[in-house]
Amino acid sequence: MKLATLNYLHALCAFLPTAAAWGSLGHETVAYVASNFVAAGTQELFQTLLYNETSSYLANVATWADSFRYTAAGRFSAPFHFIDAEDNPPTSCGVTYSRDCGEKGCVVGAILNYTSQVMNTTLDSYTRNMAAKFVVHFLGDIHQPLHDEGLDVGGNTVLVTFGGVKTNLHHVWDTNMPEKLIGGYTLTDAEKWAEILTTAITSGIYQSLAADWLDGIDLADPVATALAWAEEANAFVCTTVLPNGVDAIDGQELDGDYYQAAIPVIQIQIARAGYRLARWLDLIAQAVNTVGKPEL
Repeated sequence: MKLATLNYLHALCAFLPTAAAWGSLGHETVAYVASNFVAAGTQELFQTLLYNETSSYLANVATWADSFRYTAAGRFSAPFHFIDAEDNPPTSCGVTYSRDCGEKGCVVGAILNYTSQVMNTTLDSYTRNMAAKFVVHFLGDIHQPLHDEGLDVGGNTVLVTFGGVKTNLHHVWDTNMPEKLIGGYTLTDAEKWAEILTTAITSGIYQSLAADWLDGIDLADPVATALAWAEEANAFVCTTVLPNGVDAIDGQELDGDYYQAAIPVIQIQIARAGYRLARWLDLIAQAVNTVGKPEL
């Protein structure tokens, strides 16, 4: 499918609920994981920026960007939630910034842009507040494999069923599988899932892997950093999302062997996103605090 057509369809689907990466449960879990790892100075800065002194200061804004893009004022931000990789799963996967980031922007460029706005203490508090909310959300988006994939509009046009209910592949990854795993979708469910993942990072199955998750993170080069995350997530499109191509799952029930194969990927991607978000926010806070605490 040509890039122009893909961009049109993806923009169209961006206004549908099915296009939200991870759904509320996933995004809020990413935020809670990050909250569990940020430094005290980072927490103070972002609680100030977000006007929220509770422990849910990140989780409470984690889905704001999805709601905002459905408004007239926020329509410009729809392309910022994804990058349309022009690959051919399962034969080939890969993301190229110059090729795949469209004229209206993409998630990689958005992370660059809004990170710089959060760090710019000369900007007004409203602008930096919005930028902080975008950063929290987009670091979740970029870790969802189908937000780094342009095939069939990121899976939105691949019709499948899950638990006997008709849906699409993108929604299965965003919402159906995470909610089945956890058994709910409330903020409390997200906080509990985050505790499980936090334990897995600090003393469980991810303990030996977590340090490597931070390799290459460079606040001075947000494009290279975010692109590496996009490439990592996109690789799962070939290995797990579409291991036998679109035709193999088109119209199929995915609540079975497919679900079992996907859950480890969902778990690790949510954990990575939260752990990396914590580090990214720490680096932002260090940079901001170097020039003095801003008055907001």
